[in-house]
Amino acid sequence: MKPPLPSRLLLLLPLLLAPAAASAHALDGVDVSKLSQADAIWIYLKLGFEHILPLGLDHILFVLSIALLEPRLKSVLVQATAFTVAHSITLGLAMYGLISPPPGIIEPIIALSILFVALENILVSKLNPWRVVVVFGFGLVHGMGFASVLTGLGLPRRLFLESLLAFNVGVELGQVAVILLAWGLVGYWFSGKPWYKQRVVVPASIVIGLIAAYWTVERVFFA
Repeated sequence: MKPPLPSRLLLLLPLLLAPAAASAHALDGVDVSKLSQADAIWIYLKLGFEHILPLGLDHILFVLSIALLEPRLKSVLVQATAFTVAHSITLGLAMYGLISPPPGIIEPIIALSILFVALENILVSKLNPWRVVVVFGFGLVHGMGFASVLTGLGLPRRLFLESLLAFNVGVELGQVAVILLAWGLVGYWFSGKPWYKQRVVVPASIVIGLIAAYWTVERVFFA
């Protein structure tokens, strides 16, 4: 028996997003030092959103992983809030130069965080309260990954704080968009079905876990 259509769509999502994820951010010759406050806020808000949708495949898969096991909207949003608070802390610290995490360490850990949550989805039967703590911890690491991207883009000095906050809000909006999409396509309709774990959570988590395992090896040995 074939899995329900939403499950198959979820399994295909990484393949559909992969070409977009291969592209890169660009300010296309914009002189950030000459941006008005409104322009800076809009541009960095958009860049933050685009870093999740469509460019941030690793972050998309992490958010999908935390949404899969128990896709009640309140539960997922609590985890997403913990993730957002955490990545906001390390993103701010890194951009202010208080920490300087090496990408060669951070990127493999991001991949491992996706693999960890995917495996947990397969192995446990219900959401454990400590998942929020785990998500917070991994959010700290993902924030350092966001910082490496934002450092490459650059921030206008006179609008540093506004641009940083706008980028962070854009990232959060991208994450919420992923959560709502997953919830609307799958969680709302199928999470209460007796076959949900076997036909949706397990196959989707296996695909996500395999991708994350490949990224881990690639980032450790071939970066």
